[in-house]
Amino acid sequence: MDNENAPKKEKWYLKTPSFVIAFLCVGPLALPLAWFNPRYSVKKKVIITVIVLILSYFMMVMLGNSLKTISEYYKMIQP
Repeated sequence: MDNENAPKKEKWYLKTPSFVIAFLCVGPLALPLAWFNPRYSVKKKVIITVIVLILSYFMMVMLGNSLKTISEYYKMIQP
């Protein structure tokens, strides 16, 4: 049977592009995809986690600043 000698196909959710797309869509909620990936070493998982958390923090700060600016503009427009 050919199935015994065939290489195992990697699951779609363990591929790097899937992780990147998941991070762009749901942010740090995609971290389990990195931690459950058997190809990544613990060092790589920790580095990915730190990078994702730092990026998420800065995105939240930018969101807060944007909402504050929009609120100020609405207060100026409102009579």
